[in-house]
Amino acid sequence: MTSIDDQNGDAVAANQGPFVVSQPCSVCHGQGNINEQICAACHGTGVGRFFHGTKADLAPGDLIEPGHSANFGNRERTTTYVYFTGTLDAAIWGAELALGEGPGRIYIVEPTGQIEDDPNLTNKRYPGNPTRSYRSREPLRATGEVLDWQGHSAEQTKAMKDGLQRLQQQGVEPIDD
Repeated sequence: MTSIDDQNGDAVAANQGPFVVSQPCSVCHGQGNINEQICAACHGTGVGRFFHGTKADLAPGDLIEPGHSANFGNRERTTTYVYFTGTLDAAIWGAELALGEGPGRIYIVEPTGQIEDDPNLTNKRYPGNPTRSYRSREPLRATGEVLDWQGHSAEQTKAMKDGLQRLQQQGVEPIDD
């Protein structure tokens, strides 16, 4: 897989399948803590590289902020979080399902503030947080873009969109508080 290098000059590892963390944190070696203290480099996640899937056209250094129209649920609401992940597969879903014009894009991002597990996926759909999905009220900084990624099949994408439409018809809204 090729990418625009991030600020550290590291290339993104090839997608190894769903829910495989792209790269463990180089400071805590994927443990999330050092000497019983939360690792500041990865915010305690053990993830060395975060991704954000979207259709927005960004440049390195651009900020991705909350306050936009939602991609899921009631699309008239304004988001209060920005969402990101430590797995390429989850970022691919974000890029494929994002609203807007143009192709899906996946950015390498770094959080600028506090982060938390995404409650829409954590312990609701999957036990724990195997998708390494997070959110923050603070912006994310784009540090690079993954240029060569393979999307899901047309059948998988249709099934996901159908499932999201069923949830919307049932009145299920994302947890955004």
